Amino acid sequence: MAVATVTASDQNRALWFSTIAFTVCFAVWTIFAIIGIQIKKDLGLSDTQFGLLVGTPILTGSLIRLLLGIWADQYGGRMVYTATMLTAAVMTFLLTFAYDYPTFLIAALGVGIAGGSFSVGVAYVAKWYPKEKQGTALGIFGAGNVGAAVTKFAAPVIMVAYGWKSVALVWALALGIMGILFFLFTKDDPDLARRRATGAKPEPLSAMMEPLRNIQVWRFSLYYFFVFGAFVALALWLPRYLIGVYGLDIATAGMIGAMYSIPASIFRAYGGHLSDKYGARTIMYWTFLVSIVCTFILSYPPTSYIVEGIRGPVEFSTRMGLVGFVVTAFVLGFFMSLGKAAVYKHIPVYYPDRVGAVGGVVGLVGGLGGFVLPIAFGALNDLTGVWQSCFWLLFAIVTIAAVWMHLAIRSMEKQAMGATLNKLPQLPEMQPIHGPEQEGALAAKGAIQDWRPEDPGFWQGQGRAIARRNLWISVPCLLLSFAVWMVWSVVVARLPSVGFAFTNEQLFWLASLPGLSGATLRIFYSFMPAMFGGRLWTTLATWSLLIPALGMGFAVQNPETPYWIFLALALLCGFGGGNFASSMANISFFFPKAEKGNALAINAGLGNLGVSVVQFVVPLAITAGVFGALGGSPQTATLNGVTTTLWLQNAGFVFVPFIIASAFAAWFGMNDIASMKASFADQAVIFRRTHNWVMCWLYTGTFGSFIGYSAGFPLLSKILFPEVNALQYAFLGPLVGAVSRAFSGKACDRIGGGRITFWVFVAMCLGVVGILYAIGMKGNPSAFPVFFASFLFLFAATGVGNASTFQMIPAIMRQEVARLEPQLRGQDLVKQSDKESAAIIGFTSAVAAYGAFFIPKSFGTSIAMSGSAAGALYAFLGFYITCIAITWWFYTRRGGLLHDIERGRAPRPATPVANPA
Repeated sequence: MAVATVTASDQNRALWFSTIAFTVCFAVWTIFAIIGIQIKKDLGLSDTQFGLLVGTPILTGSLIRLLLGIWADQYGGRMVYTATMLTAAVMTFLLTFAYDYPTFLIAALGVGIAGGSFSVGVAYVAKWYPKEKQGTALGIFGAGNVGAAVTKFAAPVIMVAYGWKSVALVWALALGIMGILFFLFTKDDPDLARRRATGAKPEPLSAMMEPLRNIQVWRFSLYYFFVFGAFVALALWLPRYLIGVYGLDIATAGMIGAMYSIPASIFRAYGGHLSDKYGARTIMYWTFLVSIVCTFILSYPPTSYIVEGIRGPVEFSTRMGLVGFVVTAFVLGFFMSLGKAAVYKHIPVYYPDRVGAVGGVVGLVGGLGGFVLPIAFGALNDLTGVWQSCFWLLFAIVTIAAVWMHLAIRSMEKQAMGATLNKLPQLPEMQPIHGPEQEGALAAKGAIQDWRPEDPGFWQGQGRAIARRNLWISVPCLLLSFAVWMVWSVVVARLPSVGFAFTNEQLFWLASLPGLSGATLRIFYSFMPAMFGGRLWTTLATWSLLIPALGMGFAVQNPETPYWIFLALALLCGFGGGNFASSMANISFFFPKAEKGNALAINAGLGNLGVSVVQFVVPLAITAGVFGALGGSPQTATLNGVTTTLWLQNAGFVFVPFIIASAFAAWFGMNDIASMKASFADQAVIFRRTHNWVMCWLYTGTFGSFIGYSAGFPLLSKILFPEVNALQYAFLGPLVGAVSRAFSGKACDRIGGGRITFWVFVAMCLGVVGILYAIGMKGNPSAFPVFFASFLFLFAATGVGNASTFQMIPAIMRQEVARLEPQLRGQDLVKQSDKESAAIIGFTSAVAAYGAFFIPKSFGTSIAMSGSAAGALYAFLGFYITCIAITWWFYTRRGGLLHDIERGRAPRPATPVANPA
């Protein structure tokens, strides 16, 4: 049976009916941008609740895009598109029966099905056109975004005249009619027709999902999160913004909001044409650069200035008028429209048979932006009280996207050019007089190409000296990172005494959030040294500590500083927590297996001293004007009825000079190792390694406990024993833990990490029992000494456990990689096991760092619920018992992975497996 020829008439009909249908779907999808304002007024919703209501349809439409896109590839876009429209029409009609906030949210989920039509339309339209015309065709189809403008133009008029329910009924009817017309006047796409003619079956879901393993798909998703997700978010948010900032009525706000939506939609078709003509990369650069400028301008809140001029004060203010706002929004929308087309230009070219799946996931992430961002806008409004805060967030997102895209492009170009690029001068001004004798004269020396720490001759000759230099530069950088990470553990206890009216729950949140953000950042930081080089990443990570250190110094000087600023600074302190993962992953590459345990113990143990340093130095630094006039005015503090003077800002400022010095030392004194370089995809193999997850559990028990108790102990002591000034002793716990870790490395290398880890968890159980006993005897004069001694014992045990668990990882992976990658031999096996060990060390530290959030939060929750911290401690005791069992079962029992190795015997030969587990 012959396949029908594709005619121009068929192409045009498919394109224009799809575009019109998408326009109607988009109008329905954004219906809450208008009717939501009336619903907000009727139900008395907050900005955050309004943002959730407006974003809920966007959530459904985003999440469903992947599935609908795959179905469009499998069963044909015509049937799936029709079914999507008819289903969404029914759901929009049912919206009129909603009567309170929960039912509106449920109804909004159904309305969101209309947004899933995008991935169906992309898959359907792309299959009608050749590659050289797909950019223009998809650009025209994407112009259906103008449906948002249709809603803003027409819905306010209908709503004012007949009420919001009439809007829902009219939109439901229009969508239902459009679904029927689309089915009647379009044909099945050529790909489906070919499969029917040949009797071929649709590909399975697993094959459709295969491209999603490629990282470029997710990078594209970030781009689309901004160009599309931010467009949808602003389309939903602008009417509310215009009413709040400029005092407009709903009809006028809707009209002006449409002036943003129209260029952000119609010119998408032009973006497709420009991408076909000039290349998608050029269009993406212009999109991001102009968007950075526009969002920066829109981010600036109305501000009054007083300048001390020659002839007296000069006063002026910055305030963007309505006309300026509309023009800037128009420009932003125009370039976002170009960017949307440029992103989707690539998908049918590189994934012609997976347009639905790949386009679906990119559209899903982009659509999630339309859901997440309105909620974030509302939350930022509630937290900051600044209308322009929504554009702060957009500025950050587009800047990150632009930088990531540029770095990826530069990396690709360097790999492609290779030696040719190295022949060029460092600066273009020198090119006319650049000759062979100048080649490489000023070039950076780059990474160490020959690194063989397991070779005794190389190690003794030059390797040891280089490794030790990198280690001793890494230590102060890591120490400062821990100091900045844990500085809130001291500062929060002082905030009430200088006039900050925060509750105990709010203070526990401030103590917990650095742990949450630091742990999350560690997940990403653990892969960074191999991707960017340890020297560069250590330098950047150290410089980043200035942001929370300086921010805290300024924030604590004014008791009127809003709580949300302290929340933001607490999260930014997580920069320090994230650095541990990258530091340990970096240092692990420099040392041979026989010395890894000791090197990692020194790096981590002395780095952990930052916790003790901050709890010892900060109480001293805040009692004196260390920086004179530069440090700001002191605060008057009242503690236990005693009034004193404090310079609380010194808690942040005192570390600034050392951060700067350490960052310079890292840049000029550290090295990169060429064999260490690996992409995220290369390192992601650890997620398939069983022992990665086992060690995450165990290291959470050791390091998670160390960092969690470090963060929670000062405030817990203050609450349980208010008569004792525990802050003067708080530094001793982390000090004991850090020192025990630093001095345990050699013992772990000699005895074996597995055996030591087993007894560490036994000791930790005893420490928790001692703390519970002390809490039970509260009121007895010896209660605090027993409490404090038990905590010191617990800290010492965690320090030894931190060293022993990290010593286990390289030993485990040498065996596991040999078993799981039997094709690797000799130096290749060593390199692969070292790469995986480094990545696992970083990743386990990321997971374990959540202890800095959960342990203080558990104490706070336990006290709030029962008036005692005992509930949290019993939970910790149960967790340590599971760690004892896991260590024994996997590693130390006879037949365990480390049993023979740690007793000086050759391990039993591992049975190779064909596929890595």
